[in-house]
Amino acid sequence: MCEKLETLEYKALYAKRIQIVEPVFANIRHCKELNRFTLRGKEKVNGQWQLFYIVHNLGKCLKGYNNNIRKKLS
Repeated sequence: MCEKLETLEYKALYAKRIQIVEPVFANIRHCKELNRFTLRGKEKVNGQWQLFYIVHNLGKCLKGYNNNIRKKLS
């Protein structure tokens, strides 16, 4: 794996991951305080995870909506 990561192709892919994926998990873990799941069982954990990423996506949508409203009022 280390040899693969040292090639230019994989370095570019890994750099994209840091830009795209990692901030989402960091936001959910730090801002939404999901450090560990409070439920047991695969189905319940999946349900809890789905709620957290729905909240994350709704926050992104509302941020865009609020920015559009502010622009119209200015």
